[in-house]
Parts: sequence; C-alpha cells; structure tokens
Amino acid sequence: MRKLLKYLKNYKKESILGPLFKLLEASFELIVPLVVAGIIDVGIYNKDMNYVLKMGGMLILLGVIGLTCSITAQYFAAKAATGFGTEVRNQLFAHLNQFSYQELDKVGTATLVTRMTSDINQVQSGVNMVLRLFLRSPFIVIGAMVMAFTVDVKSALVFVVTIPILSMIVFGIMKASMPFYKRVQQCLDRITLATRENLVGVRVIRAFNQQEREIEQFQKNSLLLLHFQKYVGRISGLLNPITYIVINLAIIALIWTGGRQVEIGRLTQGEVVALVNYMSQILVELIKLANLIVTTTKAFACANRISAIFDMTPSIVDKNTERKTDNDTDIMVQFNHVNFTYGDSVEDVLTDIDFKVKRGETIGIIGGTGSGKTSVIQLIPRFYDVKKGAVFVDGQNVTAYPQEQLRKKIGIVPQKAVLFKGTIRENLRWGKKDATDEEMMKAVSIAQAREIVEKQGLDYKIQQGGKNLSGGQRQRLTIARALVKQPEILILDDSASALDYATDARLRKAIKEETKGMTVFIVSQRASSVRYADQIIVLDDGKIVGIGSHDMLMKECKIYQEICLSQQVREEGAK
Repeated sequence: MRKLLKYLKNYKKESILGPLFKLLEASFELIVPLVVAGIIDVGIYNKDMNYVLKMGGMLILLGVIGLTCSITAQYFAAKAATGFGTEVRNQLFAHLNQFSYQELDKVGTATLVTRMTSDINQVQSGVNMVLRLFLRSPFIVIGAMVMAFTVDVKSALVFVVTIPILSMIVFGIMKASMPFYKRVQQCLDRITLATRENLVGVRVIRAFNQQEREIEQFQKNSLLLLHFQKYVGRISGLLNPITYIVINLAIIALIWTGGRQVEIGRLTQGEVVALVNYMSQILVELIKLANLIVTTTKAFACANRISAIFDMTPSIVDKNTERKTDNDTDIMVQFNHVNFTYGDSVEDVLTDIDFKVKRGETIGIIGGTGSGKTSVIQLIPRFYDVKKGAVFVDGQNVTAYPQEQLRKKIGIVPQKAVLFKGTIRENLRWGKKDATDEEMMKAVSIAQAREIVEKQGLDYKIQQGGKNLSGGQRQRLTIARALVKQPEILILDDSASALDYATDARLRKAIKEETKGMTVFIVSQRASSVRYADQIIVLDDGKIVGIGSHDMLMKECKIYQEICLSQQVREEGAK
C-alpha cells in the first residue's frame, strides 16, 4: 500500500483538510455529553427553563457545526480518493503498455482486468474511508476516555479496561480475515477470465453445444467465491456482536459504579449520563472503526496485488533513446543464429535461425502447425527478445533501436484480424494518423477491400471487434491499415487465411506491384501464398530445414515437397 500512496501527492491539501475537519467535528461531539449533563444537573434539577433552552440551542448549534464539518470533510476525502484512484488507474494502464508480450502472457488478461477495475475501486474506497475515519474514530475513543477522567477517575477505570479488550478483538479479527480477502480476489480473477472467454468465444461454445458445460464450470467458480466470501463474512461478522457484548458489559459496570458514586454524593446524575454517553460514543466509533478495518483489509489486499504488477519490470526496454540512422546496406533483415524460448520454458521454440533478407525482397515462411513461423516474425519488431544470437533490421541490432522508431519501420498484420470500434477511417488511421483519403483508398485498393469502402464509405461504423464484418473483410481492412503506414517492412502473419485463392492471388500481386522497395514477409499455411516469393523459409519444429525458391525447394526439401503435395500444388500449377 505504501508504494501506491505516492499517487496522493497531488492531493496533499485534501488529504490533510479532510481528516482535520473530521477531527473538528469530533471535538464538538465530545462536548455534547457535558452539555447534556449540565441540562440535567442544572436546568432540570433547578427547574430553570431558560437554562434548558439555552443549552438546547447550544446542542443545535453544535449539531449544525458538526454537520458542516462532516460534509466538508467528506468533500475533501472524496476528492482525494477519486483523484488517487484515477492516478493509479492511469499509471497502471501506462505501465501495462510498457510490458512485452512475455509479461502479458505471464500475468494473463483476466487478472489485469481485475487489477484495473475491482482492485483499484477497492483501494479507492479504502482511501476514502481512511481519510474520514482513521483519525476521527481513535480521537473519539481516546477523547471520550479523557473526558470520562475529567468527570470521575474511579468510574473512568472501566474505560481503561474496556478499550484494550476491544482493540485486541478488532485487530485479531482483522489479522484472521486478511488472507481470505486475497483468496476472494483470486476467485474474482477466475470468474473474470471465464466471463471474458465465454463472451469472446460465444459462437464456438454454441456451435459445439457446450453452454451447459460452461454454465456448470462458471457456477463452480462462483460457488468457490461464495464459499470464501461467506467464510470471511463469518469472521468479520463476529466483530459487531463481540464488541456490543463488551461495550454493554462495560455500560453495566459503569452504571453500577456510577450509581454508587451518586449515592455517596461524589457524582451527579447528569455526570453518570455523561459517562454512559461517552461509552456509547466509544461503541459507535469502534463499530465504525471495525467497518473501516474490514474495508482497509480489502484495500490492503488489493493494493498488494496492484503493487505486484507495478513491481514487474518490462523485460524489453530501450537501452538508449538515441534515434538510429539508416545504414547504407542492402540487408534489411538478418537473423544471426537465433535461439528463442517463451518465458521460463526449458525447451527452445526456435533453434539456430540464420538467414538474411535483402531490401525489397518478398520472403515466404511456411511450415506445419507449431513449427515456429509466428515466433520468427515476432522477433523482428522486438515483441520478444531472443535467448541467443541477434536480430538485425537495416544493419542495426533491434535491441539498439528505440522501440518506437523500430516499429515505425514495420507494418504488421496479425493472425487474428483486430479492428476497433469506430469508423473505417479511424481504424485505417491507426497506421498513419494524418493519412489522406487518397492514401487510404490506395491502401484499400491494394488490400482488395475497395468494394467494402465504396459500398459503405470510409465513415462506416465498425462494431467492437469488427463483428459486423465478415472474416475476409476484417482481414483485408487490417492489411489496408498496415499498408497506409507505408512501412519499410510489411509482415503478413497468415493474414489471408479467410480469403479465397483468387483474392489471395490478387492481393499478393498488388502488393508486389504497388509497394516497390518494401520488404515483405508472408507467413502462410498455403504453399500457393508463398510460391512466388523471392525466398521461401521452411520451418519444422523450430528449425530451418530449407531456404530457397519454390523450384529449388521442390527438388531439395522433403518437408516442402510434402506440404505442396498435400495441398495438390505442382510446379506446373496455375499462376
């Protein structure tokens, strides 16, 4: 939690004024029992109505002042808490955007969503409660005990015994419940993950008629969450009854002690009432303190989870911020004996990947499922760092580039076509924010998506995830988005899988003719998609088993032959 408190630095004034106004309210509240005692001992005893009215007016005045202080304190506390929550949320989002794919893979999307939403909301509520009650409640408890001593020392000894007992109860329950709040949040992670997967994959779930299975699994996770919530609720639920029992026993002891003092004339009836009022104030504040502790226990558990994300350092960072100048070299991309593994895995995903690509060449990458095709191209924009060897772009090691500069050179079309909610124009301008309509239409034409734009227009609204477009339309628009950027390197990662063969062929022809000087990587399962590439890299189990033209590989590479034959592609196949 301490690590997150730095985000309150812009709200120092509110963080100080909120508790101060609460203390001011508490000070007026501590005067009330003495005023009531005066009304009983002086006004009522002497039947002095003027005194009663005067003291009654003072009670009203104290109430109004207390209410004003309370509202002011709440305003400052809410402003500080919401501002704090906003700062943490913004900084956490910015921190997440620095993560490489490795950290994102490790933590998981569902967990990060819970951190960004539920956890931050819990911490924000905790900050609000702390600013309002953390000083006020102890101040009332201690202040009521001090005021009781000013009334009668012997009777006030009841307070000395009661308060430590109550403190042990409160903090003991807090210590017992804190681990279970962490388990509750972990269960929320699982529920968030299940919900996200079901909403994203709803079509697949229904296609396989697995609704009942998913509902059953969700209910299991939900019941587990309920179990921990009930368990921690039972522990926390002990707080109020136990504190009530202790306080009521203390009030009984106080009345008995005070009554004896009244009999011998050492105390007045009003002073006994004042003592009972002070004990009641302690009861109310301890209940508030108990609720505060429950809230802060949740907040601390959530804050630790958020801090754990902040403590994660991105594995890919810029070594320097100097912009690298382009080298006068024909070699645009080079892999120098690269080995790569995901996370802490022991086995390498890629082994001894070594090849060179000249500027303006078209490179095909083909291989079976799991052969490492996507892993190779993800190393070019430095989404991951290599384990061994080096990757060079334009003669420079990718680790020497500022990430922004490196990725400006590269246009990527991922396997899964991702479009964002908004217009076609807004989506295309992800590639180039100031792209003109002419530039966008040229990219759309190359991507074979012109009929989509001519029919719907650039201002056609795309739903979240491109749900109102077909798979092929989404792929073509994502290709257009990459082409608008006019990158030096274009990577098509199996991005024509939803296109028919004729459209795929027209797309490849248009890219070759309209993007002179651009280095193109085509990753595909189809032999026909890479057939006419300048070089074809054949991968098998993370290793290069062949590099060359289609004709060369058909003669020398058995795996490539098998891929082509399995797809009924012959050297004499139709162009």
